[in-house]
Amino acid sequence: MIYKVLDWVFVVFHTLLIFFNLFGWVWKPLRLWNLFTLLLTGLSWSLLGIVYGLGYCPLTDWHWEVLYKLGKYPETSSYVAYLLKRLLLIDITDNMANLTTLLFYLAALGVSVFLNLRDWRRKYSHFNG
Repeated sequence: MIYKVLDWVFVVFHTLLIFFNLFGWVWKPLRLWNLFTLLLTGLSWSLLGIVYGLGYCPLTDWHWEVLYKLGKYPETSSYVAYLLKRLLLIDITDNMANLTTLLFYLAALGVSVFLNLRDWRRKYSHFNG
């Protein structure tokens, strides 16, 4: 029973985190947090990726462990592909999911960096005259 609950906790939390990474920059009070989670995601994919494989995400790893305990074995190594199939019945390849994920991540990171820098400059521009 606990693994079924954990399964849905991971689905909900990980999906919300993905959406926050993609769109958290929209609401100004959350922009700095959005940048933080984007940077944390990138560090996980790259630095932890050196040890565990490029694109490594601990949340995915932990969710896979829960699914194994339930006797379910994901047919993909991509969490985005897994979510699309599980929640929307959309079946895409791992390569397509990984490429799309990376492109959307880079776009969100670019927007978040831009807006955070702009906000910071506006906040502290009065010191420069």
